[in-house]
Amino acid sequence: MKKTELPAWDLRDLYDGINDPQVEKDLAQYAGLTAELAKKYKGKLSGLAPAAFAAAVRDYEQAGIIASKLGIFAYLNMVTQMNNQVAVAFYQNINEKMTEYGKAAIFFTLEINALPEEKFSAFLDDKAVAYYKPWLEKVRLFKPYELAEDMEALLADKALTSSGAWVRLYDETSSKLKYIVDGKAYNDAEISKLLQDKDPSVREKAGKEMNRVQKENGELFTFIYNMIVKDKAISDEKRGFKSPIASRNLDNMVEDEVVEALSQAVQAKYQSIAGRFYKLKAKWLGKEKIQYWDRNAPLPFSDDKKYGWEESVKLVLGAYNEFSPKLRRVAEDFFSHDWIDVPPREGKRSGAFAMPMPSPYHPYLMLNFVGKQNDVLTLAHELGHGCHMRLSIRQGDLNDDTPLTLAEVASVFAEMLTFQSLLKNLDDDRAKLCLIAAKVNDMINTSLRQIAFHVFETKVHAERKSGELSQERICEIWLEVMRESLGEYVIVDEDSKYIWPIVSHFFHSPFYVYAYSSADCLVNSLYQVYREGTIADFADKYLEMLSQTGVKRYDALLKPFGLDAHEASFWNKGLGLIEEYIDQLEALDKKLG
Repeated sequence: MKKTELPAWDLRDLYDGINDPQVEKDLAQYAGLTAELAKKYKGKLSGLAPAAFAAAVRDYEQAGIIASKLGIFAYLNMVTQMNNQVAVAFYQNINEKMTEYGKAAIFFTLEINALPEEKFSAFLDDKAVAYYKPWLEKVRLFKPYELAEDMEALLADKALTSSGAWVRLYDETSSKLKYIVDGKAYNDAEISKLLQDKDPSVREKAGKEMNRVQKENGELFTFIYNMIVKDKAISDEKRGFKSPIASRNLDNMVEDEVVEALSQAVQAKYQSIAGRFYKLKAKWLGKEKIQYWDRNAPLPFSDDKKYGWEESVKLVLGAYNEFSPKLRRVAEDFFSHDWIDVPPREGKRSGAFAMPMPSPYHPYLMLNFVGKQNDVLTLAHELGHGCHMRLSIRQGDLNDDTPLTLAEVASVFAEMLTFQSLLKNLDDDRAKLCLIAAKVNDMINTSLRQIAFHVFETKVHAERKSGELSQERICEIWLEVMRESLGEYVIVDEDSKYIWPIVSHFFHSPFYVYAYSSADCLVNSLYQVYREGTIADFADKYLEMLSQTGVKRYDALLKPFGLDAHEASFWNKGLGLIEEYIDQLEALDKKLG
């Protein structure tokens, strides 16, 4: 690869390609392991000695490692070339085989949950079994919601042709969409970058074009979304979950009332945060009110600086190092190896993500980097995920199951460190205003906007119980929620009515979105404590917290920092940091005239 080219990941750490003979060998090994698991242990777990039970769990874990390697390779191979039907078909075929072979092991967690409490406790008295206690206890959480083995196998099979198939159709359709602005074609990833262009006419054209294309494909996306919501409702009903969000909350190991407290706290701040900020932004953009597509616009007097890749890496690693040299050392491997896919290109999935891998391997990061300031912060964000994944996997593959509410903490905290590093190096008030404004913009997108998405999902899932929702009705809910969350200084009308399908989490992971807001508020509170300097060895305690997110609950992890998420003051402390930044913006605005 030439020095001037942006890095792309090298998946040969996993396989040499989709035709690598090792793929078939691993598939055969996975099939053999699950079959052997059933042969040795099915119907027998309760009669095992503790040492034999620990061995059974290790066998189950090993099968999962091979499954993860196969499934993640197929996905990573596909997401950078979603217009390649061979890659898409390979992904689908691997999924189908994994589902088929995995059915033999469905009994395992069902039998764990069938263990009498005294037997389960006796197993945990054994040191080898106790190593897996975090995973075993999480398995037991789902005991009331599990079905008979034949029904679980049926649902696993049906997932390929129900929710899984609808998500695949959504992904493939989205990746093929073309947006035309001034005669040039853009894909999903590229068109969103135009919304950050300084030229208001470019933003308007891009915003209207996104709305037009989504409207044009709206009937299909509406049908897909209806099917995904209905599929989830059927599964929830069969399992006995009392609300559409209940299964997500259980998986996140967070109480319903804590999520509701977060949602209410954020909604109560719509005006004091979004309303105040967008009033300022409208003024800076020379308007009474801004259009929906202007929300992420750079300020007209901001520096148009483009960041090179090497410069961005240096900035982020410098911020990491200033907080903790240990954190920097964990991060450096992503750049000395081909673990990151950086450039946007034809057929590549939009957005950015970090993909965890089992312990023999390493995480992979995907970006769509074009050199904007936001891309630097996105690098910090995804690299934060990657470092977190490398730390938490030390607890073991089964135990490394971080809830979504904690999965975003390292990434958002890393963004905050990078932002503060950038801010500290600025002397010019105008440059400070622009940087703080960009950060507040992002924090609103993470805290307030994700709760607005959560409210949208809640309303759609509730109404879907009464029957299929029309495209028009879903759009009405979207407009209602967006208007309330953005406030009176943002115009939300027909030109942004149809764009709700661009939020992929609605399709991929229902009720995922509140985790972003939870993490942002948590990080803000955590950063406030760090800034106050009241906790000795904060950085070391923070890294220790990241290493234990799969084995301890959020309340236990926050205790060393004197924080309690059950209290309303916790969420308000986090939201208060955003208000503090808006105070600074108002003061800078007044100073600069």
